[in-house]
Amino acid sequence: MTGVPALSGRLDPGAARAHFERLADVALKCRDQLSGQVTELVGLVLGTFAAGHKLMFCGNGGSAADAQHLATEYVVRFRSVRRPLPALALTTDTSLLTAAANDFGFEQVFARQVSAHGVPGDLLFLHSTSGDSPNLLAAARAARAAGVVTVALLARGGGALRELVDHAVIVPSDTGAHAQELHLAIGHIICDLVEQQVKEEQS
Repeated sequence: MTGVPALSGRLDPGAARAHFERLADVALKCRDQLSGQVTELVGLVLGTFAAGHKLMFCGNGGSAADAQHLATEYVVRFRSVRRPLPALALTTDTSLLTAAANDFGFEQVFARQVSAHGVPGDLLFLHSTSGDSPNLLAAARAARAAGVVTVALLARGGGALRELVDHAVIVPSDTGAHAQELHLAIGHIICDLVEQQVKEEQS
């Protein structure tokens, strides 16, 4: 047989198990510490939609991928077929992002969009493991100026961003990968519960 040799037989499965156990430990801490806060955010999202407003999402790197992922779940669907819900990822327009970065600096790539699209009553989700990314801090300030409500999904204590948003959800971990994994899980929980309520209202 040609190609890359199979190495799995030489590797210790205990290393993979340890990764799962560390992630499970953080997930259980989130369950115990954040369930009430996440439930409040479900109500906040439902209220945003009921008032005819939209969600916006932003983040950098892996958090940008989470932002796009979650915005898509609302517009298309998570698990159930229901009406599309208005959500926008601020991470996807390469022409806009590169123009804003070139003309005003990278820290303005999200703030510029929040100022353009955000209206009072909209809801902005900011995804950050550090809480200190300059472009997210600028986006939070732009949201406040526009009357947009803000939610930050954070870790590592929350950083500077926790003081600039209306709702700070801080995953109890200093590991960026685990924080992003749990941020996505929290986003899925919110979307799932919102979707169930929207579907019931349609019935």
